Amino acid sequence: MLYLWIKTIHIIAIISWMVGLLYLPRLYVYHSTARKNSRQDHTFRLMEKRLLKRIMTPAMITAILAGLTLIALNPQLLTQIWLQIKIALVLALIGIHGKFSVMRKTFINGTAKKSQNYYRIWNEVPTALMVCIIILVIVRPF
Repeated sequence: MLYLWIKTIHIIAIISWMVGLLYLPRLYVYHSTARKNSRQDHTFRLMEKRLLKRIMTPAMITAILAGLTLIALNPQLLTQIWLQIKIALVLALIGIHGKFSVMRKTFINGTAKKSQNYYRIWNEVPTALMVCIIILVIVRPF
């Protein structure tokens, strides 16, 4: 029963984290068109900060800890190729999370110079990784 509760927490945390990974770059798309130090600029800064600090980062940490706990409760999972690939893709998502944090700092510093299209492309990367991860977990092709 403990395993199922940890798995439930893991899934809830992943959903919360993914929502942020999908929404934050969308905010950057809109923020990139706001005038520096305008009311809109300050609103986007606040939204991005709250999303990253209050939702995304705690959800990411919870997802990682719950995932590690699931592995600790069932260590033979580590021998399965699908899980090894999933872990690599999750590490990529963690890197993207860090990249999004750096992007946020460029808006805070007033040095954001990227186009809307740049942020739109980054908006798609977590989606592609998420699709791959879901296929690995459900279908387990390896």
